[in-house]
Amino acid sequence: MDTKLLVPLIFAGFTLLEILTRRFFQPERGTRRDIWIESVGTLVFILLTVPAIFFIAPVLVETFFPGSEGAWAGLPWWVMLAILLVGDDMTQYWWHRASHAHPWLYNLHRAHHSGEYMSIRIAYRNAIAYYIFMPGLWIAAVLVHLGLGPVYAIYLLVKMTVIFGAHSSIRWDEPLYRTKWLSPVMWVVERTISTPATHFAHHGMHKDDGVTHYKGNYGNLLFFWDVLFGTAHITRRYPEKYGIENLEDRSAAGELAWPLARK
Repeated sequence: MDTKLLVPLIFAGFTLLEILTRRFFQPERGTRRDIWIESVGTLVFILLTVPAIFFIAPVLVETFFPGSEGAWAGLPWWVMLAILLVGDDMTQYWWHRASHAHPWLYNLHRAHHSGEYMSIRIAYRNAIAYYIFMPGLWIAAVLVHLGLGPVYAIYLLVKMTVIFGAHSSIRWDEPLYRTKWLSPVMWVVERTISTPATHFAHHGMHKDDGVTHYKGNYGNLLFFWDVLFGTAHITRRYPEKYGIENLEDRSAAGELAWPLARK
């Protein structure tokens, strides 16, 4: 089956699990404004932003480097995977980290943290421009043009499954932490990929709760980048509250369309 269909199916699977366990709508924490931000942001990203980038990037490459299509198709698969992990996932780590360090970029990313809950709903919850300027997306589009498409398809399935799982209210790692004989395995897992415990900590509201770490735990597929670059915080616990401390009011348009809309 085409990856373009499998990724939405995985997203739908997490959505169904959250609905069945009554963890999807969370009316006690979310508002109609949140639904607008998540619905519009997700649809624009999937239907407009990604197709546009994967169309424009190859055109630009061919303009400056004619005949480049498929130029790297003969590389071993493991070399392609290494290139994708650095070119896409590591650059996304640094983009995410920069978004928490620079006010202008944080305004593009603020929507992702303004929801006071964790759910598959927030996986694509960012300002539209956040993804337009994301270097990893453009690099991935170029790499697919150069011939890494088959490996990228598998890589993307794994990456998005990890990302969806790290945001979903279905805390898949929790029962594994409680299984004592799995503790050594989970020690490796939580330092390799993003898990609910490590990523929920990034979304916590209060930094003094002993769990929250919103100035770290930036990894998307690989949490290893946080370990490598010194931003990891691992507790195997989950914050009690999520969101942004001392949050200023902003409309749904202000969160989605910043900097065109600022209020």
